[in-house]
Amino acid sequence: MTHILIIGHGRMGRLVEQFAPAHGCEVAGVIARGQSIDSRLSFDVAIDFSTADAVLDHVAAVAAMAGPEGPASRAIVIGTTGWQAQDAEVRAIAARRIGVLAAANFSLGLNAFLLIVEDAARRFAPHAEYGAWVHEAHHAMKKDAPSGTALLLKAAMADAGYGRAIDVSSTRAGNIPGTHTVGFDGTADMVTLTHTVRDRAVFAHGALEAARWLQGRRGWYSMKDMLGDAR
Repeated sequence: MTHILIIGHGRMGRLVEQFAPAHGCEVAGVIARGQSIDSRLSFDVAIDFSTADAVLDHVAAVAAMAGPEGPASRAIVIGTTGWQAQDAEVRAIAARRIGVLAAANFSLGLNAFLLIVEDAARRFAPHAEYGAWVHEAHHAMKKDAPSGTALLLKAAMADAGYGRAIDVSSTRAGNIPGTHTVGFDGTADMVTLTHTVRDRAVFAHGALEAARWLQGRRGWYSMKDMLGDAR
């Protein structure tokens, strides 16, 4: 049984709470917006779906509760996006003390999509006549634009060897489900790849699986690590 601390009790936090038992997790506590983490709380892994400006403080609080040696006594799954400007600080605090799995998107389907996009970028890279773009659309309430997933896709394409400019654009309107499209446009044809989320519960399921996997580990991890990508 993995004992989890839920940080952020908005839509995602409530879904994590709802589905925790189905993933062999027990909720040890819930931290709502504006509340600090009580050092007396006992938990294995925190799952943070709060706000970007609070991530650094949350990681610091979890790290302060960790033991100095052996398997990590505390870990944190970061599902919040928009905090990457503080990446170096967050990593420095977490280093060698706790386990961290940070992801812009916990959908298992999206992470498979990411591998497909990498392969496509690698194949189009030698062909200068093809330009690349990423477009993402979300509901009007989503704050960060472009989304963390769009930036992740762009970085993956560049890492795969696509060295030309990659245009990234965003739409925020109504209740649009999270949709990410990658395109490669040539002089005579165009290829598009699209991933669409129909139910945000997929993110909660992925985060809970990440928490189970992360328990007892130290270090910095991604969804690729969890899924065992061997490349």
